[in-house]
Parts: sequence; structure tokens; C-alpha cells
Amino acid sequence: MSHGVQKLVGIGRNTADLDRACAFYRDALGFRSDPTHPAPPAWMRLPGVEITPARRARLSLGAQRIELTEFPDAAAYPGDGTACDLLFQHCAIVVVDMRAAFDRVVRHGAVPITRGGPQVLPPSTGRVTAFKFRDPDGHPLELIGFPAGTGDPAWSTPHGGGPTLGIDHSAISVGDSTRSVDFYALLGLRVVARGVNRGIEQQRLDDLAEVEVDVVALQPAAARTPHLELLGYRRPRGRAAPDMPPCATPADRLTWQTSAIDVLLDALDDAGHAGSLVASGFVDGMACALLRDPDGHLLVLEESADPPA
Repeated sequence: MSHGVQKLVGIGRNTADLDRACAFYRDALGFRSDPTHPAPPAWMRLPGVEITPARRARLSLGAQRIELTEFPDAAAYPGDGTACDLLFQHCAIVVVDMRAAFDRVVRHGAVPITRGGPQVLPPSTGRVTAFKFRDPDGHPLELIGFPAGTGDPAWSTPHGGGPTLGIDHSAISVGDSTRSVDFYALLGLRVVARGVNRGIEQQRLDDLAEVEVDVVALQPAAARTPHLELLGYRRPRGRAAPDMPPCATPADRLTWQTSAIDVLLDALDDAGHAGSLVASGFVDGMACALLRDPDGHLLVLEESADPPA
């Protein structure tokens, strides 16, 4: 298509303590800190949003990045949250040595979600090895290891350094997979894989009973990785996400490089998603929009005049 999201350029997370969060992502996961002090992004300066954070930091792991924004007094991550709740959103970190990566995150204070350590999922779900946990603010993360010859080819090329390589995807829990696929298709993402995860390994992975979850992988036009995964829990059913401002600790954001934002907003409006728009406008000469998907997950569209390399 001639318009739509081209690639996922960053994941935004809020923290109550920037120094603590940076230390965790650096020491537990191998992220590198950008020594510059990034200015507030365009979406924070949109009319009607106008948020001023205390401090920000940009971290990278391989070619992917996370941006951490400090709001010391923001609403905390719910302590009783589960993987099937619609608030849930994780970042999947690819590892070359699961045991080493697991030992490292536990040593640096990761709070496990998964019971019994890393789980090898059945052949029907790709035999990936995975372990879910939380950072010091409560944000979910996942370590994921792919069998040889599977996953993005980028993860099969030689890498130096520690056991972690980069961010493969961000996964969000959704209440209706079909509705969410339709919403993200309007933005230009396409379905590249579907499956249903169930069984004891998935139950241990999520720390839930009797799990049955639809997993749908969505890919942008110009880059396979990182991509978006939808987690539609048939059972157990999760709680709806509470209303919360973009500065709340759980309010993760996916920032997409996009073309023709006006066309995308019109398409959403025509399809009955007019309420998804939080704010839009031009900041520093660039078109930008802040949206909520049907389950309340935040996404940022930033327009690029030229196709991504």
C-alpha cells in the first residue's frame, strides 16, 4: 500500500525512577545508554497533551531501542496484573543463551511471571524457549530463544557480547483478535502468522490456569523486526484496561514511522474508530498523532516524507 506504518522505531515506557530503570535494562538485559539527553518527543508536545516529563533516556539493544520517561508521581503498575488482562504489554528480548540470560535477569532483580524457569513450548507453537518477568516498575518483559533456522534471520547472524541480541516484538493482550487485526490493518500492518497456544508449558509461562490464547503476528511494510503480536486469551478472560493518562506507569507506547497520517486517520474515522484519536498535529514541521487501539494500548504515528531505508 502507498500509505501506512513502515516500521516500529521505538518502544516507550514510563518509570518512577529513571536511574533504577536504566540500571536494570543495562545490567540485566545488556542495553546501552545513549549519552545524549533526548528532548521530549513530538507526541508530548501535541495540542491537548503537552506533557513535561522529569527526565528521559534512550536505550538500545542491537538495532532496537526503548525510551524511558520518568514520572515520579504517576500511577503505579497494578500489583495484581496478569498476562490475560488487557493492560498487559511486553517486550520480547531475543537471547542466544537462555540459561545465561535467565541467570542474569534474576541476579539483577527481575520479578518472575513464569513458574519454574524458562519454558520450551510445544512443536505446534514453534518450540521457542521463553521466560516472562517484570522490571522494577512492573512492566512485563520476555526472554525468547528461537530454535536454529526459525525466527527473523537477523537473529541467526553472528553477534558479539552478551546473551541478549535485540527486541523481536512487543505483544499486547486484546479482547477481540478479529477487531484488533481489522484496526491494525487500517494502519497498514499485515498478518504474517497465526496460532493457538495452550498446554502446561503455556500455563507455566503465563502463571495462569487452563490457558488458551490466540497469537497473531502483525508485520509493518518495511521491516520484519520488531513486529507486533496480539494475544487474544480465549481463557481465562482478562480484565479491561483502566482509563489512564499517557504518563501513567503502565502506559507503554509503540512509535511507528508512517506515511500519509491524514489518510490513516480518515480510514480509522470511516471504519468507526474516530474515538481512537487522542491528539494530532504538526510539531517541528512533522505530522504526528497519538492513538489508542480498541483495548486502550497507546501508539504514536510519526510521518516520514521519505520511505525508510
